[in-house]
Amino acid sequence: MIKQLQALFHPERYHGWRRSKRYFEGWYYKAVSAGGQEAFAFIPGIAMDEQGEQHAFIQVLDGKAKTAEYISFPANIFSAASASFQICIGDSQFTGNSIKLALNDYFGTLQFKNTVPWPNRWYSPGIMGPYTFVPFMECYHGIVSMDHALEGTLKIRGRSIDFSGGRGYIEKDWGHSFPSAYFWMQSNHFAHPGISFKASVAKIPWLRSSFVGFIAGLYVKGSLFEFTTYNGTQLLRSMADKKQVKLLMENKKYRLEVVAHRDQATELASPLSGIMDGRISESMTSAIEITLSDKKSGNVLFSDTGRNAALEVAGKIEEITFEG
Repeated sequence: MIKQLQALFHPERYHGWRRSKRYFEGWYYKAVSAGGQEAFAFIPGIAMDEQGEQHAFIQVLDGKAKTAEYISFPANIFSAASASFQICIGDSQFTGNSIKLALNDYFGTLQFKNTVPWPNRWYSPGIMGPYTFVPFMECYHGIVSMDHALEGTLKIRGRSIDFSGGRGYIEKDWGHSFPSAYFWMQSNHFAHPGISFKASVAKIPWLRSSFVGFIAGLYVKGSLFEFTTYNGTQLLRSMADKKQVKLLMENKKYRLEVVAHRDQATELASPLSGIMDGRISESMTSAIEITLSDKKSGNVLFSDTGRNAALEVAGKIEEITFEG
């Protein structure tokens, strides 16, 4: 119980203590090289089905080659620290400041510098805010780092790739299943360094009903503009077609307009009742146009397009599609 309570206030840590079935937890490490020629996502995690069968995994997405590999491991080689964020799958290690890969086709270490965590307040731990304390959510979400610099080289399928000077991003999910419908997007490659954007919209089961939940954050050189279900923001537009995803959000002070341009996506495994039997598709070569304006004056405070953007459009999107 102590481990669970500690994790409650530290979203980045492992939350699966005392869980043995119908549960998953996974961390998403995005790494883009300095010139943008290479873009990878490394996703370590643990999966437990409804009968209690378990396995650990590391999923690797090559965003430029548009290929993905799912590597499964016995659950007993997965371990997690209780008083800090550290995950090990065999000799591979994942923390908030580094990853170490020790696999046949993936080997090496990346260090992360100047990480930018989402604010963690005692009454609102991480990006889930007060929903962190709700015990029956289908899926929980956490931001480990909105943006950071990369240092190091990885050997990937015989190629040595130097990520030094590149940018990274880390988030995570845990629970039993991904939402039945959602949009998710992220980029920290804008005209100037120190800028990062993340947004998601999803159908959230709630008791015997459901609602459309959303989270967006624009980090611009030390300032984080938050647009969330729980901070008074209104979602005025949420729609997608084969070419674009469009979002419009407003809170008391700011208006956020988003147009994400879809690109060819790659299939990944996703959780369904704890086991990784679902399928989603992700692009790492999309683009996201963002306009932040002052709601009262209408003045544009930020306008730019994020490159090397990760984008997922999944499930029955008609359940989260509307225009106010």
